[in-house]
Amino acid sequence: MSEQPRVRAAEGVVQGRRRRGHAVFRGIPYAQPPVGALRFAAPAPPRRWEGIRQAAEFGPVAPQSGSVGASSAEGADWLTLNVCTPDPGAAGLPVLVWIHGGAYIAGASSDPMYDPAVLAGAGLVVVSINYRVGAEGFALLEGAPPNRGFLDQIAALHWVRRNIASFGGDPDHVTVAGQSSGAGSIAALLTMKPVRDLFRRAITHSAPGNHCTPALAEQVAAALADRLGTTPTAQALSGVAPQRLADGLTSLSADLPSYRESWGRLTGTGVAVCPVVDGHVLPETPWPALTSGRASGIELLVGHTRDEFRLFSVMSGRRGAFTEQDARTALDLFAPAPDGAGAYHAAHPQATSEELLESVYSDALFRMPSLHLAEANAAAGGTSFLFELRLPSPALGGNLGACHSLDVPLAFGTLDSPTGRELLGDPPTPEAIAVSRELHQAWVRFATTGHPGWAAYHPDRQLTRVLDAESKTLPYPEQSSRRIWEGRAPAPFDLM
Repeated sequence: MSEQPRVRAAEGVVQGRRRRGHAVFRGIPYAQPPVGALRFAAPAPPRRWEGIRQAAEFGPVAPQSGSVGASSAEGADWLTLNVCTPDPGAAGLPVLVWIHGGAYIAGASSDPMYDPAVLAGAGLVVVSINYRVGAEGFALLEGAPPNRGFLDQIAALHWVRRNIASFGGDPDHVTVAGQSSGAGSIAALLTMKPVRDLFRRAITHSAPGNHCTPALAEQVAAALADRLGTTPTAQALSGVAPQRLADGLTSLSADLPSYRESWGRLTGTGVAVCPVVDGHVLPETPWPALTSGRASGIELLVGHTRDEFRLFSVMSGRRGAFTEQDARTALDLFAPAPDGAGAYHAAHPQATSEELLESVYSDALFRMPSLHLAEANAAAGGTSFLFELRLPSPALGGNLGACHSLDVPLAFGTLDSPTGRELLGDPPTPEAIAVSRELHQAWVRFATTGHPGWAAYHPDRQLTRVLDAESKTLPYPEQSSRRIWEGRAPAPFDLM
């Protein structure tokens, strides 16, 4: 096969390259660059091109906020995607569309942790996308559609529907997959009826419960614009350079504790913007939509790690230094009413302040939204498969535990990526290799057949795959948290 494979897509011919036995196409536009007159607008259809478009390099990413954003190639063509296919001349291969995480403010499809080679080697056509993050994608602005990042993702899925058959994939056999805010994005897509025919199955790792009301989002946008000396309208902010806007959001997020009396729970997340329950793009949060029957169930593989919050306590430098007051604040913000704080103390009578804090943050931000998503999907007539990653990271003397994001290099089989080596050792342990093999095989099996290889989750038996040095299928392991949060699905953040 040619070292420079070519495919004719609906918009024109793209030329990729051969890599590790697969045909790889990068930086393909699925919408026009969202700058100039299109900044803060819904994604516009991509323009057609004549001749051959080179598709060997990743596209630039939207401006990043926070401290760990991706570096970007120069340019404003933020709305691009990548395709890795075992054989562009094939037909009917299952497709996996990856939506990256990054707290809705950062991230990029070019991260080596997301290298699709192992998954493509197992027969999947893998698509990964860039989309608008931070204020560009999620700030609520007058004169702009809300949740533009979701609109970008939907535009990418429409591109897949139009084009993936030309790359060997089956447009009727698409699985969407994501972790953290990528998983939250997929949970949101489940509520959008016009989108549901664009994918057949879904994989969500560590789905967050972060959404906010329009009233809160308006105040956040006003505070952000005020820092930049302007007003929270699309017209006014169009005059602010994109990276300056992203940096303003970083600054506002760092100052969130000063807004605690008015912005409440949002201030405990460390990120000032998140998807808005606007009633139009995002009609409602996934949990009530599914349990009420307003959204239909799906074949869903959902999981979380045991020590979700540990990554953030270590990265912030606070691990080992959290105080009793810190734990009290976390419980007041996030433990469910009316007496969640008392329930946590009763469930963990010997826990230190730090252990209580990490438990409530892990539950509120990731573990319970994931569990409730599995349960709500089952209630809506779908089939849910649940896992918890318990294999601890050997990094930093084991201090990270089974932390947030540890599952991503395991699922992609990218233990040799920079993040994989940092989290799982260089070389990785035999246990990590075994769990990685099980998890990425579960992805492939699920994307191909709808079944990952263990029993489905039902609320009566609660069977969950626990991924560890010796993986087992057991009743859901976080029972004390499940009882505390029973019947309390995440509610949107709101003004106090």
